[in-house]
Amino acid sequence: MAIWYEGNRNLAKNAREKDGVEYYVRGLREVEGGRFERYAVKTHFVERGEDYVELFRRYVSPLYQAGDIVSMSEKVISMCQNNTVEMKDVKPGFWAKFLSKFATHNNNGIAMDEPYKLQLAINLKGLPLILWGVFCGAVARVFGKRGVFYKIVGQDVAGIDGFYSHSAFETYHTLAVLNPREPEKVCREIYEALGISCMLVDANDIAVEILGTSPDIADRSHAFLAELIRDNPAGQDDELTPFVLIRDIGDAPAEEYEPLVAIEQPKE
Repeated sequence: MAIWYEGNRNLAKNAREKDGVEYYVRGLREVEGGRFERYAVKTHFVERGEDYVELFRRYVSPLYQAGDIVSMSEKVISMCQNNTVEMKDVKPGFWAKFLSKFATHNNNGIAMDEPYKLQLAINLKGLPLILWGVFCGAVARVFGKRGVFYKIVGQDVAGIDGFYSHSAFETYHTLAVLNPREPEKVCREIYEALGISCMLVDANDIAVEILGTSPDIADRSHAFLAELIRDNPAGQDDELTPFVLIRDIGDAPAEEYEPLVAIEQPKE
């Protein structure tokens, strides 16, 4: 079930600071009998080519305690890997322009109703697969089933982010960010360098996809890990909180927290 919030989630009353690192309490979440408090860590705007291990060292290490799990946004890792495509390098053709007119609009961001994004999907996967996905998706919607298109074309298409003219960050107006390369390797490198348990996720207000985990938590089910951040504590606005530290606090009292107010659905 999607949980929608409007605007920036970094409420002043939830702000904290430790060793020069700013973070925000995101409230308690109970999963499989555990009580987990989440802290969204604020960073600078991460540019292409930065070192994700150094980002963890700078922003996460000062807050991390043994037993914590850190969720990291796929977009930040892809920016570090420079796994991006600029709009000027994508030329929408007939099929992208035509099919985008019939695509489902996504209030959560830019979907395949954006010709540039659809053309990028065609470039990545080939026109035949995209046409097959569109056909099967259309048939499935008649029977009330959604998400078939992305199941057919793959997570790499579902994970395309960007070309979003309403983004709070101008960079993403003309830049698409692809899924990070080798997500398991990314998590392993961070764990081996810093001893930080982590997971790489594609999360928004609709769904959570676990792309990779560090080896020490590889036995945790993806369903369990996804539930820890089901309400998308990293945010969808201009929070600049790509890292979320998740801590099992047991029977300890939770930190004072001003809850966010969920809305029924995002505004158009």
